[in-house]
Amino acid sequence: MPKYCYAFANGKAEGKGKGKELLGGKGAGLAEMTDLGIPVPPGFTISTEVCKVYYDNDRTYPESLDGEIDEHIVHLEQAMGAKFGDHDNPLLVSVRSGAAVSMPGMMDTVLNLGLNPAAVDGLIKKTDNPRFGWDAYRRFIQMFGNVVMGINGEKFEHELDAVKQSAGVAEDTDLSAEHLQDVVKRFENVYEQHTGKPFPTEPREQLRLSIDAVFGSWNNDRAIKYRQLNKIAGLIGTAVNVQAMVFGNMGNTSATGVCFTRDPATGENVFYGEYLINAQGEDVVAGIRTPHPIAKLGEEMPDAYAELVETKNRLERHYADVQDMEFTIQEDKLYFLQTRTGKRTAPAAVKIAVDMVEEGMITQEIALQRVEAGQLDQLLHPTFDPKADKVVLATGLPASPGAAKGKVVFTADDAEAWVARGEQVILVRSETSPEDIGGMHAARGILTATGGMTSHAAVVARGMGTCCVAGCGAVVIDNASKQFSVNSTTVKEGDIISLDGSTGEVMLGDVPTVDPKLGDEYHKLMGWADGVRTMKIRTNADTPHDAQVARDFGAEGIGLCRTEHMFFEGDRIVAVREMILADDEAGRRAALAKLLPMQRDDFVGIFTTMNGLPVTIRLLDPPLHEFLPHEEDSQQEMADTLGVSIDVVRRKVKLLHEFNPMLGHRGCRLGITYPEIYEMQVQAILEAAVAVTAKDVNCLPEIMIPLIGTIQELTFTKERALAVAERVLAEAATTLEFLIGTMIEIPRAALTADEIAAEAQFFSFGTNDLTQMAFGYSRDDSGGFLTEYVQKGILPDDPFQTIDETGVGQLMRIAVEKGRGARPNLKIGICGEHGGDPASIDLCHRLGMNYVSCSPYRVPIARLAAAHAALKHG
Repeated sequence: MPKYCYAFANGKAEGKGKGKELLGGKGAGLAEMTDLGIPVPPGFTISTEVCKVYYDNDRTYPESLDGEIDEHIVHLEQAMGAKFGDHDNPLLVSVRSGAAVSMPGMMDTVLNLGLNPAAVDGLIKKTDNPRFGWDAYRRFIQMFGNVVMGINGEKFEHELDAVKQSAGVAEDTDLSAEHLQDVVKRFENVYEQHTGKPFPTEPREQLRLSIDAVFGSWNNDRAIKYRQLNKIAGLIGTAVNVQAMVFGNMGNTSATGVCFTRDPATGENVFYGEYLINAQGEDVVAGIRTPHPIAKLGEEMPDAYAELVETKNRLERHYADVQDMEFTIQEDKLYFLQTRTGKRTAPAAVKIAVDMVEEGMITQEIALQRVEAGQLDQLLHPTFDPKADKVVLATGLPASPGAAKGKVVFTADDAEAWVARGEQVILVRSETSPEDIGGMHAARGILTATGGMTSHAAVVARGMGTCCVAGCGAVVIDNASKQFSVNSTTVKEGDIISLDGSTGEVMLGDVPTVDPKLGDEYHKLMGWADGVRTMKIRTNADTPHDAQVARDFGAEGIGLCRTEHMFFEGDRIVAVREMILADDEAGRRAALAKLLPMQRDDFVGIFTTMNGLPVTIRLLDPPLHEFLPHEEDSQQEMADTLGVSIDVVRRKVKLLHEFNPMLGHRGCRLGITYPEIYEMQVQAILEAAVAVTAKDVNCLPEIMIPLIGTIQELTFTKERALAVAERVLAEAATTLEFLIGTMIEIPRAALTADEIAAEAQFFSFGTNDLTQMAFGYSRDDSGGFLTEYVQKGILPDDPFQTIDETGVGQLMRIAVEKGRGARPNLKIGICGEHGGDPASIDLCHRLGMNYVSCSPYRVPIARLAAAHAALKHG
């Protein structure tokens, strides 16, 4: 008979070594801590395999599961010396989720399960603490009602607030036992009004319904959204952990908290966390009360604090990584409820990785793998200019670093809607809840009025790399009016504010920013990455400024310089349009002669900036109609500038119109129809190369002919390029090394790569167009349905963000194998937007490419992703 439940109690764990895939992260951590002799309340884990069976069989369980649960409840009763459902000595349990990959707050938890009126009486007699008994019961009704039965939590909060107002107190902890008894009655009424039946009093029914709810939460909207946002795939489901309750709400000798072995925001090696006296864990995480910094616990409970510090150090050494722990102190005795790898910001990830190498805890290779390549994007974000004038409205807790500014919105739904129409927003909430995940992801920054550094808002924001200021008590939110106030200042929906997640400052208006400064740890980590990776990292850059930015970030060349972008600068668009309007070759050459010195100067600047590094320049790619105006006023202005009638302009616009420009008269097709265009560009490239070489600049030009589909197209354009090169070099009486290659962006080119490699000295995959043509999707028009395709599982990812390995990747593999079969030393790279995507970079490494090329600010990400690929695949 298969085993589905794994006990942990009294220093022994059945699940030891079973791993996160079976026990989930929480269950594996509980088993490991139990085996280490760390004080963990006993319990058992229902494995992730049950979740898979549950969903595979129309939400039904394996036949043997009920018996296993009953058996483990008996063992739990024996370990705790209490009985489940007993009126005099009741055993209370928590029911918690726990997937193999941490998903903080996305799935469900129920605490204090097993209570009913008779058990409350027994609990009060046992503890001689009436307030504790009624507090535990009101918490259970609210959590069970919300989590299991789907009752809006605000319905309960409304009743709780009414009792506090009547009692004249501000905090839950100030309510007496009698007040809490009133709260329980009100909560029972809320439950019955919304479910049509009384609150269940039979503990086994409570347990069954709670297990159902936790397994059901695996596929709730917020959990699905979180997995999509974080690209979590391949998991079979969540585990369920049933664990004996320990109580942090038994009075002033009890407490609960969340802590990290190091600061997850900065990476500093300091004990970081928060706690609340006389509270349960949800109070800290949900931001219901603003907790105290963990260091203060040393003053209030020195013995428990000393044990906490000793154990957190032990756990970090054991796992050789930062740990995120939950603990409860019940009447001065410390218990650990969770340990897991701590989520951290990018700055923290880099610092922790480097520090742990220097502390001898991990190797450089492990350190590289500890930092996700995509995380580095956070390090490259601007920060607020310290010299800028700013109006600081209030200061909260610096929960997640960054500089964010945008228009204020007050709901997660509004955040998503406003961002969808192109706005940048700051989400302002009293506190966030797991249901807000979509809006939190959309927002540039998050501001909460309550909650601490380990609240839901703080933990999720840090995981996303989103700026967050939490627990800003000076902010008074009026959701009905969609505004908040700080003293006499009112900020309304749509007003712009700025958040500094590193200082906690909330500022009025749009505060100027400055470029970031990268620290020593970053440079050290990237140096290790460069020593490991085998692929070069180039950049896509069209100006000397972009080229310099990329070079400063570690780019080793330019993989794509788009010459058409240069045509729009200054007065040169006039010469371009003159060339387009010309009726014959002579007229076109006359106009191109005006462009020649401009193009040459462009290349001089880029070659000089990239001294000693290769520069791949793509000849003109877009169709000519993109350079013509389509509005009446602009057409008249063009006609006046060129001294022609507007009818001439209109006729040319109409003549060049295409129904499907992506497949139309562009790329090498222009170079074949109008060879003089490519001749001018090749001349400009090589004249610039000659000029900078004379000034001791080491110039390595690579001329790339776009949109090749047949060998004949490449032969035609290459022969003319070589003729121009021969003339330019003869006139300069010099020699120069350069390459001529092509983009592989048409499926036919990939399939006939052996023929094309006979003429091409290098290939560069244009994966944007290759994806469009392989799928038959228009990149400009597919946004309306690709998101839904991913959500519904039609595609695993947007193929314009991550290369489709099954289809497009197969075309690339064919091209690499055929190309190198014909020319063994063929240089191969990629220059589409995929060049900065870590998953696509992994594919490029496996295909044996020489380099990837990406936008300047993605260069660090590509460097680290290439190192990850080398470590993973060798």
